[in-house]
Amino acid sequence: MKITVNGTQYDIDVESDMPLLWVLRDELGITGPKYGCGIAQCGACTVHMNGEAVKSCQVAAEDIVGEVVTIEGLGTPDAMHAVQSAWVEHQVAQCGYCQSGQMMTAAAFVLETPAPTDEKIDEAMSSNLCRCGTYPRIRAAVKTAAKNLSDA
Repeated sequence: MKITVNGTQYDIDVESDMPLLWVLRDELGITGPKYGCGIAQCGACTVHMNGEAVKSCQVAAEDIVGEVVTIEGLGTPDAMHAVQSAWVEHQVAQCGYCQSGQMMTAAAFVLETPAPTDEKIDEAMSSNLCRCGTYPRIRAAVKTAAKNLSDA
C-alpha cells in the first residue's frame, strides 16, 4: 500500500485494520501524533487527511486516502505555520503532550473560519483535551492565527 505523508510517498506493508496512528509512529517513525486514549476522545493523535482534521487512532490503513499531514509537515522548513507561530506567541504549551493535536485541529479550523468567535473556537476545539488547562491561551492563539492568515 502506498501513502503520502508530509509530501513524501511511502510503500508500507501493514494489516489493513492497523490504525493510521500506528502506521505513522511505528512504521514511519513520525512521532508528532500522540497516543492518548485510542477512542477519538482526546485529540492527541489529530492529523490532516486531505486537509481535514481526523483522529488518526480511528482511521484504518485501508481507509487512508489522499495526503496525510502531521505536525511535522504543517509548516515549511523556512517558516512555521500561522498556528505554530501563534502557539509560540501565546506560550500555549505547558506539558506539550496534546499540542500537536491541538495545532492540527486549529489549523484546519482557521482555514474554514477566518474570524472565529470564542464560542466557535470552543466548539471546534472541544474534541481536543488539555490536561494542563491552557484553554484560554489556546483560544487566544487560534484568534491570532486566524487573523494572521486573513491578513496575509
